[in-house]
Amino acid sequence: MNEKTDLRVPVLIVGGSLVGLSASLFLSRLGVRHLLVEKHAHTSTHPRGRGNNVRTMELFRAAGAEQLIRDAASVLEDNHGILQAGSLTGDDQEWLFKEIDPGGGLARFSPSGWCLCSQNDLEPVLVTHARDQGSELRFSSELLTFEQDADGVTAVVKDRETGEHTTVRADYLVAADGPRSPIREQLRIGQSGPGDLFHNVSITFRSRQLASVVGDRRFIVCYLTNPEADGALLPVDNEEQWVFHAPWQPDRGETLEDFSDERCAEHIRRAVGAPGLDVEITGKAPWHAAERVAERYGVGRVFLAGDSAHEMSPTGAFGSNTGIQDAHNLAWKLAAVISGEAGPGLLGTYEAERLPVAKATSARASARSGEHSHPGYAGSPGPTGGRKGGMLTVALGYRYLQGAVLGTDTDLPVVPEGMGLTGEPGTRAPHLWVDRGGVRLSTLDLYERSFVLLSDAGHPEWRAAAVRAAERLKVRLDAFTIGSGQGADLRPANDADWSAAHGTSPEGAVLVRPDGFVAWRSEGGVADAEATLYEALTTLLHRD
Repeated sequence: MNEKTDLRVPVLIVGGSLVGLSASLFLSRLGVRHLLVEKHAHTSTHPRGRGNNVRTMELFRAAGAEQLIRDAASVLEDNHGILQAGSLTGDDQEWLFKEIDPGGGLARFSPSGWCLCSQNDLEPVLVTHARDQGSELRFSSELLTFEQDADGVTAVVKDRETGEHTTVRADYLVAADGPRSPIREQLRIGQSGPGDLFHNVSITFRSRQLASVVGDRRFIVCYLTNPEADGALLPVDNEEQWVFHAPWQPDRGETLEDFSDERCAEHIRRAVGAPGLDVEITGKAPWHAAERVAERYGVGRVFLAGDSAHEMSPTGAFGSNTGIQDAHNLAWKLAAVISGEAGPGLLGTYEAERLPVAKATSARASARSGEHSHPGYAGSPGPTGGRKGGMLTVALGYRYLQGAVLGTDTDLPVVPEGMGLTGEPGTRAPHLWVDRGGVRLSTLDLYERSFVLLSDAGHPEWRAAAVRAAERLKVRLDAFTIGSGQGADLRPANDADWSAAHGTSPEGAVLVRPDGFVAWRSEGGVADAEATLYEALTTLLHRD
């Protein structure tokens, strides 16, 4: 074993599943050198974690990966609804919803949309794209130990193929090492929440006849409610490849060995309602649904992200999406601190912003399991707080009430009861289609690598103030003027009123963070534009 430092990087990511890979991609896009280590030899081979919500797809859009992911997911692009049925051959059938976005109303809020892409299809896309962006990813590499001090983290990583040990020195460590996170355990971070909710065995199988039984019902998932053989059926290719989630009762002494191929096949036939159905079992994987949230999102220079920070019921596909959004929130803050643009206090806002979102989202996920009667879940629809907000509101409308934001109302709920996105500080900035030099883009396409100041073309004082404030603070700040006049940087489509959409006046300005959330807005008064903007940036970046 090497006693010296073999490798030095600003950030070490432990865990190479969806969240770790996303963190790697986001950091590479921001120019932050890092190393990701993953103990498994390859990405996931099991089709799970399939629902990528609109906010997640916005993040992948900004990172240049959205179309790559949609291409990988094209086989399921026509699957939209959730069906609940006693069987697929009987009359007891009800669509819990038939379309994810009925009427296309989502287009008012986002240039992106939901995407059904299984983890086994999504992870290889993230690996390839992250490496193209400069990420260093090491599979078959296991974290053995880590220690932190005031200046960084020292970790020992083992190559599981060669047995070689590497000592890595990093400024920061991101723990994306899953729900049983050894890193969280070493940090002695506790968890709150109800704990285990239910257990399932995910069964992959091949059936050539099932497609004719399903017919033209293009569902995302079908909850089959036969009391003697309940479960959830999910298509993989709508033709021969399928997944079935069967309830598992380990608390009653049931073991994984009890799920023989014969038992699984017969269970699927009874659940579907087709006794003679051809079923070839190709794989099994246990999984546990739980509601737990870490009491802290990090200690010192080590931060939790994804399942290491929170576990959620799979209903609604909130878990992986919340984790990917954790990674995005943390990435821009790490980049700002490492570059020297922000003080280390900015990293404390990661927990202040993301922990309340995880609590609200996990409660909603549990509530949805009750509402959908998810197989194996015996709980109620959840606490009243978990019921508030529809799918889109929870996925896109959440807000940061404290953290790297100014002017928020801390008495408001984290997840509102209805969709707004009208430019309030702490919310995702509004989406508007604009023309920039003959190119049509969303205002969301402006946000990734820097703070952005939006102001009216009739008041160029704000743009000048942004240039001077950025110069004084030595930070990257892009400024765009919006309007229909000749000198405007951006021209809104259909003469949309950008200032009204952002909750300000033509004399005001809106400051948007690199992650697309509104950090601060001024509703008017250009006379002191530079002073107010300078003060806002100094506070937001925790600059002394």
